[in-house]
Parts: sequence; C-alpha cells; structure tokens
Amino acid sequence: MAGPYAQRVENCFSPRTAAFFDLDKTVIAKSSTLTFSKSFYQGGLINRRAVLRTAYAQFVFLAGGADHDQMERMRAYLSALCKGWNVQQVKEIVAETLHDLIDPIIYDEAATLIEEHHTAGRDVVIVSTSGAEVVEPIGELLGADRVVATRMVVGDDGCFTGEVEYYAYGPTKAEAVKALAVSEGYDLSRCYAYSDSATDVPMLESVGHPHAVNPDRALRREATLREWPILVFNRPVRLKQRLPAFSMPPRPALVAAAAVGAAAVTAGLVWYANRQRTAGAALPG
Repeated sequence: MAGPYAQRVENCFSPRTAAFFDLDKTVIAKSSTLTFSKSFYQGGLINRRAVLRTAYAQFVFLAGGADHDQMERMRAYLSALCKGWNVQQVKEIVAETLHDLIDPIIYDEAATLIEEHHTAGRDVVIVSTSGAEVVEPIGELLGADRVVATRMVVGDDGCFTGEVEYYAYGPTKAEAVKALAVSEGYDLSRCYAYSDSATDVPMLESVGHPHAVNPDRALRREATLREWPILVFNRPVRLKQRLPAFSMPPRPALVAAAAVGAAAVTAGLVWYANRQRTAGAALPG
C-alpha cells in the first residue's frame, strides 16, 4: 500500500471495519452545498441576492469563522431557501455540474486515503450535514460505499417543504455511525474517522482511530489534548489528473440514512432570526 498516509491504514479482513469521512473541508476544499449556488441561480431556483448571501456564507465557512451557532443558522437559512424547489430539478442540476464544480476541489490526500481504506478491505462512508441530493452524487463520484446525509421533507408535489426530516449534524452523526456498526457488523474500535470540525467530536470519539483534518481551532485543541493525529490536506486536484491514476472503480453509494432511524428530526433553527437586518445591511444586494 503506497501513499503518505499508508502507515495509518493497516490491513484488516475480519471483523468488518469502515472509514467515516466528513465531507466539507475534509474530502473537498469547500462547502458542498454552497458550491452549487451559482448553478442553482442559473437554473432559476434562487435569485442574485441569494447567490451573494451564499457566497458570503462560503467565505465565512472557508475562513474558519463560522462557530456552532453560525453553522446552525446557515443550515436553517439553506433549508428555508430550498422550500418549493423541485427535487428532480435539483438532482438534474447537480448531475450536470458535478464534475465541473466538485471534481477540481477534491483533496488529493483524501482520495488517496479512500483508496487505501478500500485496499485494506474497509467500507468508506461519507457522513455529511449537507443535503442528500448533493452528497449522494459526490459519494458515488468518490467511490463511497455508503452515505449519511441530511434529508429534507418532500411534498406530494415533488418539492421540498422546507422542513427537515433527518439532520446529520453533531451527535446525530455519531448515532449514525453506531447504528451502521450494528447493521453492518463494523468493529468500531478498529474503524477510522476524519473531520475538520469540533462539532464532529462525538463521531470521532466513537471510533478507535480518529483523525482531525484541517481542524478548526476547537478541534485542534481537542485533538492535541487527546493525542489524535492531525492531518493537513492542501492539494485539491481533479481525480483524473492524480498520479498514479485514480483507479477507484465506480460504485453507487448506498444511502444509509434509513439505518439510523426513521424518526423525523426538526431543525429548530432560524437564519439570523435577530440579526437578519444587520446581515442584510452587511451583504451587497
């Protein structure tokens, strides 16, 4: 097994094991959801002001200035924004622009780790707070075996209602990992997990081999205290341009959200509830 992180990935055959990857800023260099804002604008789903607002949110996200509350408000805003969107249209837009938008921002180091885990006989599971309509195609592009992602309620008309059915965030991610361990027979003490955010500490501490990737300040502090490995990914590259050639066989990512329970989870979030006027004034319109 070759690659800069090969020493961290030991071969295993029985019992079953998995590697759990957060997506944004761990496998790809940006927010997966916000990256598609321009495409959604071109498809007539959002207006110019919404594009500018999501661009600002992307900047805050990349700058590492989004704390827990800000991330919660961001998700609430995006939930409200997509109310009334036709789900099939969203899927078509994502499919049409996936390679142009996502392929160039996949970290070479993350793709290498995914290859190495597959070579070692592990399943690769993407666990992301972003919506399933975005995460599932990305998971398939990466060759992931399973995907856990946020799910929005879809009405009888085939459009998003704006309500959240399942919110894959914080402790809920850890619950998903543990549920998959039961349903798939994973030995969590021998599993791996990777994330950039302190909100994913519950997921990281649920496995035997947690890793902090490009960690925010809170996660860096936690990883240092717990002596978790800290990895730096900084080489976004198109999969087809990777050397050696990206040889991961295409495999449809199985949706694992059903394995973590069918109970509806409401967001309970408000985007700039008390600060919307201030935010609106600060953003170009």
